[in-house]
Amino acid sequence: MNPGELVPAMSGRAWRVPPRSLVEVIDVEGSQTGDVFAVPTDDLEDGLSNGRTFDYGESIRLTTGSVLYSRRSRPLLTIVEDEVGTHDFLWAPCSQEMYEIGYGVTEPHPNCLDNLTASLGGFGVPAATVTIAFNVFMNVAVGQDGGLAILPPATAAGQSVTFRTERELLVAVTACAATTANGGAAKPLRVRITEGAGSPTQGRA
Repeated sequence: MNPGELVPAMSGRAWRVPPRSLVEVIDVEGSQTGDVFAVPTDDLEDGLSNGRTFDYGESIRLTTGSVLYSRRSRPLLTIVEDEVGTHDFLWAPCSQEMYEIGYGVTEPHPNCLDNLTASLGGFGVPAATVTIAFNVFMNVAVGQDGGLAILPPATAAGQSVTFRTERELLVAVTACAATTANGGAAKPLRVRITEGAGSPTQGRA
């Protein structure tokens, strides 16, 4: 069995992934979130878009069957299996500025934005392409007044979410460094890529 590749705590990695491949993100120890960002190889400025995804899916709750779109309205990823059902696409990747403004941290701190831009930058992706990532396993409550609250992840060790690539993509995954989103501790994730194993795309361009 393909063991996949470990993404250590507070780090990120990126891969070139063929179309109709499966990308499985596994919570190794439980209660760990991560950021997933995708960019098509034929247009390195056409990154993942939460707004377009909300437009076409008409929901902020994404799970099995949901399609994640690019800023130019192209399907990039489809969730084909979801053992958790709780993810977020509202919060921006944690950044050095977030730690400084939100938590008063003045020294350099590992963060998802730097990890995403660095790993994708190795493939030539401009830093400006990386905007809002899909936050796997992140448990966010939306109040009636519009307020957002971050709750501990609901994932148990070994649970996963699997995406199908809808075209050739550069896919980056981080193991989030923000311990407030991870039940108080940063842990690794595992990514298992199975090339060409996804069912054919149903009429999508």
